[in-house]
Amino acid sequence: MQVLAIILGLLVLAILIILAIAATKPAIFSIQRTTDVGADPDTIFSLINDFHNWRDWSPWEALDPDLKRKMSGASTGRGAVYEWDGNKKVGSGRMEITEAVAPNKVVIKLDFLKPFEAHNEARFTMEPRAGKTRLNWEMTGPSPFMSKVMQVFMNFDKMVGKDFEKGLASIKAIAERKRLASS
Repeated sequence: MQVLAIILGLLVLAILIILAIAATKPAIFSIQRTTDVGADPDTIFSLINDFHNWRDWSPWEALDPDLKRKMSGASTGRGAVYEWDGNKKVGSGRMEITEAVAPNKVVIKLDFLKPFEAHNEARFTMEPRAGKTRLNWEMTGPSPFMSKVMQVFMNFDKMVGKDFEKGLASIKAIAERKRLASS
């Protein structure tokens, strides 16, 4: 009986430690990746500002060959909407471009519905730099308490950051090929 009480006490202590660590996590999360692209901002902007182009570079598109997509609203820019419904790897959700400032910025409202509900903002910025363009991809959003508990065990920055890096590498390759084809 005493052993059971010790085990139960240790279990309660472990849970309290996890909750205490979770409480120290920030209320807002931010994941960001950057790359330099050998192409002008206009070329990069067109790849991001038109959801029809995302099939070519989005790291999540390849995870579900049967992904269902629905585009609505404006064809490009502010008001363009992309909805998806896929397997467990991609889930389902909706994106809407809320701001598009050619050729420097695209801001997207990102609503995940499955496998969990989350409401975030994605921001792409393009900054010209000596024959190249610095492309930055950032996602920010609130971290509810259960998300903070999950962060004790998982590093979201590394998990999602890898996908951002793949997407940026694809955008870079496509934009640089377009630049070479036009010269």
